[in-house]
Amino acid sequence: MIICPSCGAFIENYLNKCPECDFNLEEKPLDFGNDEGVTNIVTGVVSESEIITDIITDLKDIDSVDVEDFMVNPSSVVTDIVNSNKTQIQSRKAILTHVQTNVILEIPLELTVIHLGKPNEKSPPDIDVSGFPNSQIVSRIHADIIQDGDNFYIEDTGSANGTYINHTPLATGNRHRLKSGDRIALGKEDKVSFIFNLT
Repeated sequence: MIICPSCGAFIENYLNKCPECDFNLEEKPLDFGNDEGVTNIVTGVVSESEIITDIITDLKDIDSVDVEDFMVNPSSVVTDIVNSNKTQIQSRKAILTHVQTNVILEIPLELTVIHLGKPNEKSPPDIDVSGFPNSQIVSRIHADIIQDGDNFYIEDTGSANGTYINHTPLATGNRHRLKSGDRIALGKEDKVSFIFNLT
């Protein structure tokens, strides 16, 4: 078998043109030898992941795969694909659902500290709650959500009306480890509250 240098399709070595892209195969095709050799390469490299087996049989459908890189170091290319797929499968989201309006806010995972509050010059909020009903009870610099590895914590940063977790006041400077389903109230009387969820 050979691989088309133009589109990356695996094709029979007796053909003169690629049936996929009409590339003239007499101009330096990449020779894989016999079918058994190709099978051994693919099987040996991708034995960990069923997902990759389909990917390797049709390289032209993968935008991120460089056929020349694959020819030089197939193991490395496949490892990159496996890791990329693992990342996508294991990606997670942390969200806050505003109880009073059912609006969902996604917590930016690229930040390790997320400021909750209202617009101000000292520490502008990453999550601005000024548009929600009763936001006048929320301080401009109210609370921080801290991401530490797989864990999320919330800390009141000295707000005037306090932060409450599941209706219990959180002392200023103390951190509470957030769990899915935790209710966060910014201020008294549960007027501006959110449910934290990690998915």
